[in-house]
Amino acid sequence: MRGITITYTFDGDEADWEATTSAFIAAIDADPDAAGKFTYQVAVADDGKSRFHWGRWDNAETLAHVQSQPYFKAFAAKVREYADGTPNAIGHDVKAKTVGW
Repeated sequence: MRGITITYTFDGDEADWEATTSAFIAAIDADPDAAGKFTYQVAVADDGKSRFHWGRWDNAETLAHVQSQPYFKAFAAKVREYADGTPNAIGHDVKAKTVGW
């Protein structure tokens, strides 16, 4: 399983950020070719500004599918806007995890 961690600082309209991230996650869950194969989680740090996104997917085909969708392209553009440029991102291989993660 592959994953990505994305980080950036955001100090803007919280309602807009929450609506955007919720819409992206709902689009993944509604996409029969992504649901259960591509998972996404977002978090706000205790400082209220640092943002974390974690994505995981089962294979390259699933990632390519998600990246080709209009919902992904719109979300990626909004994340760049929230980050005031390109956010920090690092890919990784998931080696071990607890049940439910």
